[in-house]
Amino acid sequence: MDFGLVLQADPPASRVISLMKRAERNGFTYGWTFDSAVLWQEPFVIYSQILANTTTLKVGPMVTNPGTRTWEVTASTFATLNDMFGNRTVCGIGRGDSAMRVAGRKPNTLARISEAMKVIRDLGSGREADLGGGTVVRFPWIRQGAELPVWMAAYGPKALKMTGEEADGFILQLADLYLTEYMVKAVKDAAVAAGRDPAEVTVCVAAPAYVTEDDSPEALAHAREQCRWFGGMVGNHVADLVSKYGEHSAAVPDELTEYIKAREGYDYSHHGRTGNPDTQFVPDEIVDRFCLIGPVEKHIEKLDALRALGVDQFAVYDMHDAQEAVIEAYGSRVIPAVNG
Repeated sequence: MDFGLVLQADPPASRVISLMKRAERNGFTYGWTFDSAVLWQEPFVIYSQILANTTTLKVGPMVTNPGTRTWEVTASTFATLNDMFGNRTVCGIGRGDSAMRVAGRKPNTLARISEAMKVIRDLGSGREADLGGGTVVRFPWIRQGAELPVWMAAYGPKALKMTGEEADGFILQLADLYLTEYMVKAVKDAAVAAGRDPAEVTVCVAAPAYVTEDDSPEALAHAREQCRWFGGMVGNHVADLVSKYGEHSAAVPDELTEYIKAREGYDYSHHGRTGNPDTQFVPDEIVDRFCLIGPVEKHIEKLDALRALGVDQFAVYDMHDAQEAVIEAYGSRVIPAVNG
C-alpha cells in the first residue's frame, strides 16, 4: 500500500515543504495539497519546491477542478513540473466544491469534468487535444515518455460510474469500511462494463489519521475533536447528493446521508480546519468510521481492512495538532507493519 500526506497550502509554504520532506523520509510516496485559490496559497508554486527538495515523492492536488483554471494551463503546469523533475505528478480532479463556491460560482458538472480530464491527460502526456470548437493543440516542447495520470474524486453514483469509465484513479475522501467497499465496487464494476481492466484504476482513500498513546476515553475524545472537521467537509458533499437524489434513495447509501440531518450551514472560512464550528453536528460514531484514530494497532487493523477492499493508497489528512507526530508514528510503526 502506498501512503500519502495531505496538507492545506497555508503560509508559510516553507512548513508545507518541510512536512513533505519529513513524510518522504518516513516512507510516504505521495504528497497532496488542497487547491482553492482564495482560501490557500497557490499549490503549483509550492509543488516545484517540494519536488526540488525530495527525491521520489509524487505530488498533486486533492483536488483541482476544471473551472478555476483553463485546461491547457493546468496541463502545461503539470507537464512543466514533470519535465523538470520526472513524471512525479498526479492530477487529482473534482467538482471544485470550495474553490468554486468561495468565488461565487457553482461546482462543475460531471460533463465538464469528463471533457477536462481527457484534455488535461492528453496534453500532459504529449498528445493532441481538442480545446473546443475544433481548436486542436499539442505542446511542441513536451518530451517523449511524458505521463500525466488523472484521478477523480467521487461520492455519488454518476460520478463513481464516470470514474470507473474514464479516470486513472479514484479518490475517496473517507475511510468507512462499508462505504469504501460499496464505492470501490461501483467504480470497478463501471470499469468492467466499459471494457477496462479494473486493476488499472488506482484507489486512493484519504482521511484524517490521529495516533494516540492508548485507547483511554480522554485520548480518544481529544483525537475525535481534532478530526471532527472532516465529517463536516464530507457532509458538505453529502448535502449536495441529498439535494439531487433525495434523503432516502437507492442511489446513495443511508449510511452516508443519515448523519447530516442536524447540519445547519457551512462557512468555508473554516473549511478543513480543526475546531470548525460548523461541524458540531458530526457524531463521534462518524468520526470513528470516517477517520483513523486510536493507538497504532487500530490504524494497522483498519489499513489492512482497507487494503483487502482494494485500496492502493491511504492518504493522511494531517490537519490537527500532531502533524509531525503522526508522520513519525506512521513512518516508524504503521507503514512498516502494513507493508511488512
